[in-house]
Amino acid sequence: MKSFSYKVSQYFLAFICIITLNFFLVHLMPGDPLIHLLGEEGYLQINNQTPQEMEKLKAGYGLDKPLYKQYTAFLANTMKADLGWSYHYSRPVFQVILFRLKWTLILLVPSIIISTLLGAWLGIVSGWRSGQKTDRILTPFFLVIYAVPTYGLGLLFLLVFGFYAGLFPLGGMAGDNLSGIAGFVDILRYMALPMAVLVCHNTAYNYPIMRGAVMEIKAEDYMLTAISKGLKERQILFYHVLKNALPPYATVVALNFGIMAGGALLVEVVFSWQGMGTLIYDALLSRDYPLLSGSLLILTLCVILANAASDLFNAAVDPRIRDAAFKNDA
Repeated sequence: MKSFSYKVSQYFLAFICIITLNFFLVHLMPGDPLIHLLGEEGYLQINNQTPQEMEKLKAGYGLDKPLYKQYTAFLANTMKADLGWSYHYSRPVFQVILFRLKWTLILLVPSIIISTLLGAWLGIVSGWRSGQKTDRILTPFFLVIYAVPTYGLGLLFLLVFGFYAGLFPLGGMAGDNLSGIAGFVDILRYMALPMAVLVCHNTAYNYPIMRGAVMEIKAEDYMLTAISKGLKERQILFYHVLKNALPPYATVVALNFGIMAGGALLVEVVFSWQGMGTLIYDALLSRDYPLLSGSLLILTLCVILANAASDLFNAAVDPRIRDAAFKNDA
């Protein structure tokens, strides 16, 4: 019980630190959100001719208070799951984020699943047969892929497969037909390129992690014992190598969730995918403080939950971690 409480307190402390940092980074940016609401000409006119109206506007949006009071109000509202009102969209922040988050998850979740499985499989094959032809081809290939930023890879895919080959749309999320099977197929066409970029880039990150883990496990004494028993290669890989390589691999995948989410945001902007990436970009340009803080808050929660899921998974598959937790509780 002690170890569980300690973990929860760690996650809660990390959550408070991150949302505090997010709040001050957002609010200390140069620019006034009212300029984007009223336009530069309207802002100057109201500010010069009727400054009392400007004060009323600031009070209505809570911008007249000192920064520390805005922070305490933000923290109190966050604890009540109230993310505030979006200046730009004139709607509750939670409603705006909920709609956009759905489309980001539609793009991100399949990409994570595919790249995790693909990285694990290719990493096992390459690590088990290190130095052979497969390893000599895959390792430099994925190193090159990972060296290219996600938005750079997105622009390359867009140019080759969208512009020149004309196989996929250049941007957006769907065509005119949004109903039935035809609408579903249309959405798949639009998400094919951004998802391919995310899968390629994340597989390039996961592959060397699994490859290194397999190479390290292959040198252990119990592997020599398994081979001397005459076990088949498939049995050794699934019952010995994969079982011991999964915990560190799962941890890396969970830690990479935040990096991949950040890459997805950049890819969304490149492909005009109307998810959290374009939402944060629009909120940044319009200085929509509540929307920007709320979006970063939701992404923070997703990363923390991914790490918590990794801890639970590791405890489930690795008896050593589970036994250590029971000893700490005792």
